[in-house]
Parts: sequence; structure tokens; C-alpha cells
Amino acid sequence: MNKLDAVFRQLRREQRKAFIPFVMAGDPSLAQTASLVDALVESGADVVELGVPFSDPLADGPTIQRAAQRALRHQVSLADVLGLVRRLRRRHAVPLVLLTYYNPVYRFGEGAGRGAQGPRRFLIAARVAGVDGVIIPDLPAEEARSLVAEARRQRVAAILLAAPTSSPARLTRIVRMSRGFIYFVSLTGTTGARRHLPVELEAQVRRLRRMTRTPVCVGFGIAAPQEARRVARVADGVIVGSALVRVIERHRGRRLKQAVGRFARQLRRAI
Repeated sequence: MNKLDAVFRQLRREQRKAFIPFVMAGDPSLAQTASLVDALVESGADVVELGVPFSDPLADGPTIQRAAQRALRHQVSLADVLGLVRRLRRRHAVPLVLLTYYNPVYRFGEGAGRGAQGPRRFLIAARVAGVDGVIIPDLPAEEARSLVAEARRQRVAAILLAAPTSSPARLTRIVRMSRGFIYFVSLTGTTGARRHLPVELEAQVRRLRRMTRTPVCVGFGIAAPQEARRVARVADGVIVGSALVRVIERHRGRRLKQAVGRFARQLRRAI
């Protein structure tokens, strides 16, 4: 059983919803990212999502773009993030999910050969490092079949994104292919904290949940505890990224871990 399955099963027994914070690996540094994951776990994170820095993050808004650029200035690579996962796995049992774009996956381990072997090498390396799930925003379900099949062989959950604009036929495909949880994007456009979430969000999430027993978690645009509370009423989990990354951007030094832990605890209590 994948660790994500075990966590969501336990949460259902306890009638709780998952808190899934996102941080960009390497922002401000890999060592500080490890410290921030410590703070998130101590603050009640059920799953931690680690972003892999990439130069052209199509799904991300300005806040996460800046975080990726800061990490890239330190030359943080996908291989470095897998090394971070290995170190984190020695001290945390919490599921770790990578959010990466397809280009680094396709090119992974290029020195050993090119092309279609990149995704397989990546998924093997991810399993060995201790990654529990992968999210690839720019890999649509229609093109993800071979990667999803390899992910199942490696027992790494391939987590697909569903959007408010996804057709019923496309949602059916996403439901069939996803493992771990389904990432429901709360709004159209890129990531980033918003003042208000769409009024139709609750109906959309309920409709998707009726289609599957796989947990449905909602991300994009959740900026504050009250919004997290609203989403938790209808979803199986709440993903918070840009709002947390903004806290990281505003704090440095010894106060950084404290500030992240404080905000994470507020979100956890709301959820």
C-alpha cells in the first residue's frame, strides 16, 4: 500500500481532512527547506508537497515563480531534490509528494541515454529516495499513460490535476488514472493566493467526489485559514502553496521557521 493511501484511510477513520502544505525545494536553500519541512510536520501536516524548481513553470503564479528562480540561482536540480527527500525520509514518515514539470523528468539521467527512458529512471530514483507521489502539471492525462503505468510499477502515486473546465469524459479519465489523491484546481489560471474562491467550487468538488473513492484535494488560491476551512467542508484535503511561499519570502534567518510553523498551525486548526 502506498503511504498516501494509508494516511487518507486513517484520516477518514478519524473524520479529519488532510492538510497539504507546499514549499519550493531550495528556497531559500536546501538546508532551510529541510528545516521548514520539520516545522510543517510539527505543525500537523498530513502530506508535504515539494516543488522542483523549473525555469518555465506554466501553472505557477508570480509568488511561486519567484521561489523557483531563487532556488535556480542556487542551481538546485531534480537530482538535488531527490537527495533532499532521502534526508527527510530518515526522520519523517509523512508522505512526500513532488510537484515537477515534465521537462526535468524527460531529461532525467540524460547521460545514461536519451528520450523515453527519462521518466522510468526518474520514477525508479523517486521510489528509492522515498517519494510517495508525483504531480506533473504540464503532462495532460491524454499523454500520461506510459508514465502512469511506470509509476504503478514503482508504487509511486501519479496524481493528476482536474480543473473547473474539465469535461465529464476527461474527469472520468483522470479518475481512472490517478492514485493517492486527485488534485482539483479551484480556479482557472495560475497558482496564487486570491481574495475570494469561486462560488461554484463546492458544487464542482462534490460532483467529482461522487465519481470516485480516490480522495479529492483542492489547491490554487487558498490564502487564509477561513478559506481553508471552507474548502475542508467539501474536499478530502486542502493544499496551500503560494500563501506559505509568501511567508517564506517575507522572513529570513531564525524567524523563518517560526513564522512558517505559526501560519501552518493556523491552517491546520482551520482545516
